[in-house]
Amino acid sequence: MDFCQAGVHFFCTFEEDNTKTMKNPSFVYALSFLLLLAAGCDEKKGSTVPPWPWQDPAPADTVAQSDTSGTVDPIDPVGPSAPEWADVTAEYGKLPAYVKILKAPAKLQDQNAVAFIADVDLSQTSFHVWGIKDIGTQGTTDSFKTPGQVYSDKGSPAVVINGGFFFSDGGKRYAASLAANNGDLLSTNINYASQDWVSIYYPTRAVFLEHSDGSFEAAWSYYKSLSEHWIYQEPAENLWSDRPLKTPSATFPVKGVAYEAVNGIGGGPVLLKGGEIKNTYRFELFDGSSGIGCTERHPRTAIGITSDKHLVLFVCEGRNMTPDVPGFTTAEVARILKDYGCTDAINLDGGGSSMMLAGGRELIKSSDGKQRSVASCVYIN
Repeated sequence: MDFCQAGVHFFCTFEEDNTKTMKNPSFVYALSFLLLLAAGCDEKKGSTVPPWPWQDPAPADTVAQSDTSGTVDPIDPVGPSAPEWADVTAEYGKLPAYVKILKAPAKLQDQNAVAFIADVDLSQTSFHVWGIKDIGTQGTTDSFKTPGQVYSDKGSPAVVINGGFFFSDGGKRYAASLAANNGDLLSTNINYASQDWVSIYYPTRAVFLEHSDGSFEAAWSYYKSLSEHWIYQEPAENLWSDRPLKTPSATFPVKGVAYEAVNGIGGGPVLLKGGEIKNTYRFELFDGSSGIGCTERHPRTAIGITSDKHLVLFVCEGRNMTPDVPGFTTAEVARILKDYGCTDAINLDGGGSSMMLAGGRELIKSSDGKQRSVASCVYIN
């Protein structure tokens, strides 16, 4: 199952008047069936992948990793262990001085890698977000777009990456992750989950936010209505193996702060918070039959911030699009970003959705064979 669908087919939403409404059962089961069988969120439009511009790395010794560490990854590397990233900015045209494009070494986390970071000095710019308008996951007729289409529509920005999760059904399109641009809330994290339609859960999920005071953070959010939309410094500790916790509120799971952001993008799980590896995929209910393969190696996209306010946009190839390059687990991405210097970071949609453009050029081979149409993108002018 591709990540744009993962964790989506079992969700319902809250109406704006705060009354809970479950979608028609026939719709629910039809949607579940479609999402399990097909890449249904994918309107597969966009450019084909250009010839690969460098040699393929040597074969890897292993291509899978078991992660049974629990809800918080305990591995927390310290010291100057970060490998050398090559500055390849000049290969992608005339980019602004505040943007650097860095290519990973042949191996990261002891695995073959095709990965890139866009390092953006936020003292000179900020990030922006394009997304469909779908507050409360009610559905819209807005069109999904490929990163290439966003590049064209937004006047050729320096960098574009895919954003959060999404799905489509019955001619409508749904955003399952928050998106905000210049103070305009475009969509919200989906807020309702079940694996069997008997036990209903209310997960808090990852957001990466730029606040009006100029601060940046990774946190967890819950949307109930426009007047009841909270940001938390800790997640609700839901687990599929336990009974559902109560609905998040202004005081649960911890004291919440009313949502406020200039720019923001949602996804999950949170990878880093306050310099510590979190990887809270179980608490965010990204494991189980409807998960996003957090403990498996796949293409990944992530966003983070360093202590000196450099935005870090990460993308890696996977699924052996380049031979013997499987991708990374979310725990491995967390360690990569911590090694690079990030203090806060979240995982975004991955799999066939993962893509970064620099100067309009694709940096990785999409596992779809071409760019996927998505519900949101982060871009740097």
